[in-house]
Amino acid sequence: MNKKLCRSKNDRVLAGVCAGVANYFGWDTTMTRMGFALLCLVWGSGIILYIVGAVVMPEEDDNIVDM
Repeated sequence: MNKKLCRSKNDRVLAGVCAGVANYFGWDTTMTRMGFALLCLVWGSGIILYIVGAVVMPEEDDNIVDM
């Protein structure tokens, strides 16, 4: 199985970064979003990580099948 880290097209709130990370690692999307929010509130690094992820991560293709 060849997994690719990419932003989600369907499960997005802003840019789909949290959903993409959650899908890649097999985590719950809501918990991943809460983790990013906590990083934003505590150290402010969540904002930087999210922006970098939105710029660097490609958007998922329509032909990617979720297994």
